[in-house]
Amino acid sequence: MNPSINRRHFLKSSSLLAGAVALPQIIPSRLLGADGQTAPSNQITVGCIGVGGMGTSNMQKFLGLSGAKVVAVCDVSEEKRAKAKKLVDEKYGDTGCAMIADFRELLARKDIDAASIAAPDHWNAFLAIAAARAGKDLYCEKPMGVSLEQGQAIRKAVRDAKRVFQAGTWQRSQKHFRQACELARNGYLGKIHTVEVSTDGPQFKAGYKGPRVVQPVPLVPPGFDWKMWQGPAPERDYHPARHTGDWFLINDYSNGFIVNWGVHHLDIALWGLPDLGTVPFEVECKASYRNEGFTDNVNQWNATYAYANGLKLIFKDQYQMKTGCRFYGETGWVHADRPGIEGAPNANLKIDLKPEDQPLYKSDHHQGNFIECVRSRKDPVSDVDATLTASYMGMVADISARLKTKLKWDPKAEQFIGNDAANAMLKRPTHNGWSL
Repeated sequence: MNPSINRRHFLKSSSLLAGAVALPQIIPSRLLGADGQTAPSNQITVGCIGVGGMGTSNMQKFLGLSGAKVVAVCDVSEEKRAKAKKLVDEKYGDTGCAMIADFRELLARKDIDAASIAAPDHWNAFLAIAAARAGKDLYCEKPMGVSLEQGQAIRKAVRDAKRVFQAGTWQRSQKHFRQACELARNGYLGKIHTVEVSTDGPQFKAGYKGPRVVQPVPLVPPGFDWKMWQGPAPERDYHPARHTGDWFLINDYSNGFIVNWGVHHLDIALWGLPDLGTVPFEVECKASYRNEGFTDNVNQWNATYAYANGLKLIFKDQYQMKTGCRFYGETGWVHADRPGIEGAPNANLKIDLKPEDQPLYKSDHHQGNFIECVRSRKDPVSDVDATLTASYMGMVADISARLKTKLKWDPKAEQFIGNDAANAMLKRPTHNGWSL
């Protein structure tokens, strides 16, 4: 004690302190986790990489969860970064959300638990692998890259680093898709002999239909990093069509809707009948390809996957068959699509599972399920293994169409049987110094 402080002064100051401690401290309930809210200290912090249309939609889902907090946004477009930050700051009533141009800076931050990734397909593997190696859990848009090799590299990085991985195949978090798959898996349709899958694709038209060589080369907009947008893809002259809606249709950046959209309903087919992805099959696909502007991906397709036991998977675009996933059994059928579910006999749709039946993983909120699994360290409903298979099922059909031949697939080895040319197409070269 300071010798200049006398006893009377010390006792007086001690009494004041005791009084202060006795006063009630009013702390907002949200800070304590009351009223169903998660205390800030227990929130899972999320950094969003890619905040275009899909990335912003995913980000807004995280903003609606009390158990998560978005703390940073990253995009090669300054305009998109600013718009995303504005949404986050308006939600939280502060200016704390960081804007970051380079994903590596975001992943280096120790205060971020998870990364939400929504980039063009050619970037998915590189971002996901970097995030896993940085110790982040991942909510990652499908498909798993633009080649089987890239998808396998994601799976290895996720499993090696013991990370939680949720793909953006959100149909697994919809009740009616789960119901259709449970009917198929538990014998309510009898033995399944045919599965039909159809997805969107050919209705998406090229926005640019001019020559492939454009002179003079358009100027890169201010605040947009064209070099980073291209990343591991082949280096090309700038043109706005390449990074707007047409990129889905250009093979440099995507395998097209046979994979990008196909993964959604193929995933449901595999969820309802796992044999489709675990048993060897022959695949034959006929397709037409785009050639307007820079586009060169599949336009329409008709694929058949044939199994030794007589099972068939039919996969077509929306112009040839109703979109969704349909299971045909010996005693009934069921069809699930985003608008809803239908089937015959109708009574099947009112069935409650019996205790001896096998219910599927139940998730009612895709991003919420991811956050729960970040805490529990369990696999989410759309895990890395399921998403890899759903991704490559479309890829193998596209390879069959490009080679114009029937191919045999070994799912255990994850390669074609007896066709070196087809197996070579399961890999893609990388460019501009990027590597897996």
